[in-house]
Amino acid sequence: MKDFCRKLANSSRFELFIVFVIIVNSVLIGVETYGLHHWIHVTQTVILGIFSFEIIVRFIAADSVKSFFKSGWNLFDLFLVLVSYIPESLFENSSSVMVLRVLRVFRVLRLLRTSGEIKLIISVLIKSFSALFYNGLFFFIFMYLFAIMGVSLFRLPDPANITGDELSRYEQLMREAPHSPEISPDPYGSLGEAMFTLFRALTGEDWTDLRYNLVRASQLGLVNVSTLTITAFHVVWFILSAFLLLNLVVGAIVNNYQIIMEQTKQKEEHEGRYNPVIPDKE
Repeated sequence: MKDFCRKLANSSRFELFIVFVIIVNSVLIGVETYGLHHWIHVTQTVILGIFSFEIIVRFIAADSVKSFFKSGWNLFDLFLVLVSYIPESLFENSSSVMVLRVLRVFRVLRLLRTSGEIKLIISVLIKSFSALFYNGLFFFIFMYLFAIMGVSLFRLPDPANITGDELSRYEQLMREAPHSPEISPDPYGSLGEAMFTLFRALTGEDWTDLRYNLVRASQLGLVNVSTLTITAFHVVWFILSAFLLLNLVVGAIVNNYQIIMEQTKQKEEHEGRYNPVIPDKE
């Protein structure tokens, strides 16, 4: 039995069949968003049985129980299959049923294991988590610093607490340079909103509108900063975040990609599967 399962698990035809089933399953998950049909339910049940059979085959074919559960891909597949067996009738709470359905949708992610290149990318991302964490922390520190500066410099007065001429000038600002979009709060009205505003500016979304609106607010005397300060703040933040901080993240991923590629090359050379092209000597 063990030899048969190993032969089946290593069979290219069996692997292609599983890939085909995964693709069909992924397509049907998308079709289900348009409506539930009996034939889809029956097909998904058959597919679940195939996935279960595949895991059983790989479990028997493994060198040991420890080696099977040591593989992150095996644990991932096993989790998705077990979740699919949980009946929705066990849950009376609609939110719990929704979570269960969302977890089942993650079966689409089984497509990630259908290609060696995709597995390589996943390995790179996992290896990059440590560097990405520290890059993210570094990025957060600068965002937090700029957010505090933004609140201190550019927070507009609260219309509920102003009267008279100041209220008139605020209403004039809202007519001439409303928040973008108009239903949004003051971009620098609080620390949390300021951080989101900086993130929005990072994506290149309406960051120039933020500058123009604040310039008009400065002209109306609603913020006590100059046009030069407003411009310098937003330009410096955009350059720092979009061209420097994000490049640190990209650099970390590229560096780890090169490391993983080198490790893969050395492993294949060790196993005798790497065949470099050597030019003929004349």
